[in-house]
Amino acid sequence: MSIGRLEEDQSYYSEKDFETTLLTPGYRVDLRNAGNEHLDQFFNADLVSDWSQLSWKEAGKPYEVKSVAKSKQHWEKEHGDMSVKTSWEFFNRSFHEWFVKDVPKELTRSKKELKKYLSRFQMRDVKAALGETIQLSLWNYAHRVEDGIWDPRGKRALFEGLDVRKPRILFLGAAEGYEAMQLYAMYPEGEVLMVDYDDFCRTDRFGHFPDSYPFLGSNPVSGHPKVWHKSEMNIHYEVNDIRNLPFGHEFDIVLSVGLLEHFPDEHKHEVMEWHRKFLKPGGYVIMTTPRLQFKSKLFYNIMADVMNHTYRELMDVRQMGLYVYESGFDILRHGYIKVHNGIVAKPR
Repeated sequence: MSIGRLEEDQSYYSEKDFETTLLTPGYRVDLRNAGNEHLDQFFNADLVSDWSQLSWKEAGKPYEVKSVAKSKQHWEKEHGDMSVKTSWEFFNRSFHEWFVKDVPKELTRSKKELKKYLSRFQMRDVKAALGETIQLSLWNYAHRVEDGIWDPRGKRALFEGLDVRKPRILFLGAAEGYEAMQLYAMYPEGEVLMVDYDDFCRTDRFGHFPDSYPFLGSNPVSGHPKVWHKSEMNIHYEVNDIRNLPFGHEFDIVLSVGLLEHFPDEHKHEVMEWHRKFLKPGGYVIMTTPRLQFKSKLFYNIMADVMNHTYRELMDVRQMGLYVYESGFDILRHGYIKVHNGIVAKPR
């Protein structure tokens, strides 16, 4: 294993780079465990052997994140309550700003500013620079060092072993589409349809996703591990409200990542129905939600200006699983990865 900074002139990876991990200015490249033999990055929590016997009294309810981004507060003072769509648009633009940062460069700048303001006793500026430095340091750790947001080894372990070939994959609330691209790499030669109702996700979050980023998957001819890139995949992006999609039961996999937790309980059953209505008989639903843990609470409070524009919950995998089970799904696999719960399910 090697660890280092990505050279500026090295933009693409191939099978010769297996078992390598490197840090770019904005994210980590991880080509370790190319054959996916070591699944220790997905923890099959095995907390529930019979979902019909688990009660909400035992599981408890999710933790609602109540801190709100300042930009949302300022907007609502002038315009009134922010709509869900506008909140999502604010979140996407804010989140994308962090994904495109040269994090080491920004950290160096913010630390210099902090030192300068301290030397001049400019305490208001010290407070602002300190807050920015803490946010950058936390983002650097969560996304670059730990690779907790994309978490390729954990996601591959969650996705492994599906009985599909050349699947049609529907990604609901796709944003930049990372997980669908990982699924395509593992189960190639199918089709991905990404859906989001914010066109910025199509033009910028997905549109500017680096084609150089390597996804570990399978060679459909040899069956051996292969590196895939975005431009090699059969992907279509539709800007639409999920409720208005014209499709029937035609997808082998329906996927959502960080969708369920944005809806209060009275709407969660509707969210689960979105997954069911587009699925072929025998197809898979794959879902993740942010984990309820101390590190996640800390992250969403410190990064509130980046993350907290919409209703949001943190839940453990038992709580997530109850929503899925009570909506008429059998849970085939459940557990957690670095910062997410993961569930693979099929309709009963």
